[in-house]
Amino acid sequence: MPGCEPTGLQVEAVSFRYGSRTALRDVTFQVARGEWFGLLGPNGSGKTTLFRILSTLLEPQTGRVVWNGEPVNRHQLGVVFQSPSLDRKLTVRENLSYHARLYGWRGAALTHRIEELLEQFALRDRADDLVGELSGGLKRRVELAKALLPQPALLLLDEPGTGLDPRARRQFNDDLAALRNRDAITIVMTTHLLDEAERCDRLAILDEGRLIAVDTPAALRQRVGGDVVSVTARRPDWLIAQLKQQFGIVAHTMDGQVRFERDHGHQFVPQLVEAFPGEILSVSVGKPTLEDAFIHLTGHRL
Repeated sequence: MPGCEPTGLQVEAVSFRYGSRTALRDVTFQVARGEWFGLLGPNGSGKTTLFRILSTLLEPQTGRVVWNGEPVNRHQLGVVFQSPSLDRKLTVRENLSYHARLYGWRGAALTHRIEELLEQFALRDRADDLVGELSGGLKRRVELAKALLPQPALLLLDEPGTGLDPRARRQFNDDLAALRNRDAITIVMTTHLLDEAERCDRLAILDEGRLIAVDTPAALRQRVGGDVVSVTARRPDWLIAQLKQQFGIVAHTMDGQVRFERDHGHQFVPQLVEAFPGEILSVSVGKPTLEDAFIHLTGHRL
């Protein structure tokens, strides 16, 4: 129907194989315009392949990716790759200038755009410093400024927090939040870092090339269905069998600990210790995290 064309990013039944290995299996999701959307998964989950498809470096073997109802055009994109794409022997201003010229910026418009971005990302006092002399956090901000030079509607970031210390990572994500709130730009990022994932409006969890779930971080945590109880036991396999037999609890081992989910877990601890005297070495109870949600959905750690 006229006027009802889909807006935002649509990933429709995308699959991709490398020889006999399937990297993506029929992945489908949508990202609304102005949304901050995360692709969460471990190495080998298909995140990198999907990122390469979104950024037009690869063509999907089946399915399609569209932006506002049309095939994605690379000129609509701003892209920050995981590997640095700055010239260390050029200044910040020179890096931005050379990149802008690739998009046809010239003269006063080019100068104005660069000054605008230097101001926006608090880089003006470092504009004439060599990129190789900058900290990791500042380099990432230059990468972001560079990606925004063509004024894209869709910003793609591949593991943007990799290699940054926690403080620099928080600052970078604050920059992204300010950018999204001011310009309503759509952000899609891959990550395996939980603090980055928590900042997203919604997350797509990928595992072994499959889309496992799409939801808000809070809703994903709620899927765990109770507190997470972790037990260090003398005989983990025996304890798992006994928990099933006596309490109907389905538990599993992870990193040498017995883990299970239980409503009001702290109230269950005395009962647990009393039921298995001498077997329980330590117990911890916590509210579900995104990693707990990932374990709940996939059966293994992020």
